[in-house]
Amino acid sequence: MNIIAIDRVEEITPEAFRQQYYEPRKPLVISGLSKQWPARDKWTWDYFQSIVGNQTVGVYNNERAGAGTVVNGADDYIRFGDYLNMIQQGPVQLRIFLFNIFQHAPRIVTDFTWPDHLAKGFLKRYPMLFVGGAGSVAHMHYDIDLSHIFHTQFLGRKRVLLLENKQSPLIYRMPFTVESAANFLNWHQALDTEQFPALEYANGYTAILNHGDTLFMPGGYWHHMEYMDSGFAMSLRALDQSLTGKLNGLYHLVGLRGVNNLLIKLAPEWWYHYKRKLAHRKAGRLIKEMS
Repeated sequence: MNIIAIDRVEEITPEAFRQQYYEPRKPLVISGLSKQWPARDKWTWDYFQSIVGNQTVGVYNNERAGAGTVVNGADDYIRFGDYLNMIQQGPVQLRIFLFNIFQHAPRIVTDFTWPDHLAKGFLKRYPMLFVGGAGSVAHMHYDIDLSHIFHTQFLGRKRVLLLENKQSPLIYRMPFTVESAANFLNWHQALDTEQFPALEYANGYTAILNHGDTLFMPGGYWHHMEYMDSGFAMSLRALDQSLTGKLNGLYHLVGLRGVNNLLIKLAPEWWYHYKRKLAHRKAGRLIKEMS
C-alpha cells in the first residue's frame, strides 16, 4: 500500500480550504482550529465525570463484528463514570462512539465554536463524542451518512489511516455494508497482503492526531483509528451540499443498512461468509485488470 502523510497546517483561510481540500475531497489536519476553544483545556476526565458520569453508555470491544452482530450493535452497556475510571487505570480495549454527551449536558456546546467559515450544513444537534482506552481500535469503515467530518482530538494520541471511497474494491469492501473484510490491525507495522493481496495496490493517508488537532475527513472516506493513549475526540458533521450526496447518504442510512441488518437476522452465517466471498472476488478481478 502506498501511504502518504496527511497535509497539516496551523490555520487556513476559507478560500484556500475550499479550493485545496473541501472541493477536491482531500483530508487535512488543522492544528490551530481549536486553539481558542475553552474545551481545549476545560474538557478533562474529571470534568466529564462531574457532568455526565452517571449516564449509561454503550461500549465496543476490539473484536470484529460477528455473524449475528447488527450495525452499530454495542458489546456492553456501563456507567460512563465507571468507564472513565477504567481507561485511566491502564490500557483498555474498549471504546465509545457516537455518544451525544450534549443531550445530557447542553451547556458545554458553548465550549467550542462551529467551523461555519469552512463548511456549511453542520448537523448542530448532533456533535458526537468518541472515547477510547489505550489500545482500542475503530476498525476500517466509512461513516454511513457520508457526512464531512471535523474530528478534534482531546487528550492522548490517535493514529489514523484514511482511504478515498474509490479505493473500496482494493480494501475488500463488503456489499451492503460500510465495512472492509480486510484486517488493518497494526497496519503501520505490516499489512496482511497474503490474505488480502489487493491491499498492495491501494493508496492511503495517515497522521497521528495530538491534543487539539482537528482532522477534516471528507464524506465517504474510509478510516481506521487506533488509540495510542487513552483519549477522546469530538466529531462535528456537515452534510454534503449536493443533492446527489444527500440522496446517497439517505440510501446508505435506510436502504443499505436495512438490507444488511435484515440479512444478518434471516441468514447470519450465510450472509457473513457470502459478503466476504464477494469482496474477495471483486478485488481479485481488479487485480487482474491492473496487472
